[in-house]
Amino acid sequence: QVQLVESGGGLVQPGGSLRLSCAASGSISSNSIMAWFRQAPGKTREWVASIYNITGTTNYADSVKGRFTISRDGAKNMLYLQMNSLKPEDTAVYYCKILGTPHWGQGTQVTVSS
Repeated sequence: QVQLVESGGGLVQPGGSLRLSCAASGSISSNSIMAWFRQAPGKTREWVASIYNITGTTNYADSVKGRFTISRDGAKNMLYLQMNSLKPEDTAVYYCKILGTPHWGQGTQVTVSS
């Protein structure tokens, strides 16, 4: 059984930064891709960024490229999302996920507002 627990969300002004964390536990394959998704009010959940655990290869949605950085600590089973230059349109609940599995965390709210 895999468990994912996100943290680090909050209220931040436009242009500010936040760092999200995701603690993963349970049976996690080393050959996995971990990702961040987000869901804004009234919108469908969308992919934000992903990282391949073995090589560290990263990919980003165009909307966050150059502003967000995904990283992981394999030894601690932690996933991170450093978010800089935040915009009001980044407001959403952010979720981490292991791609190819049905497991989701509870999410962490990020609100970008002045």
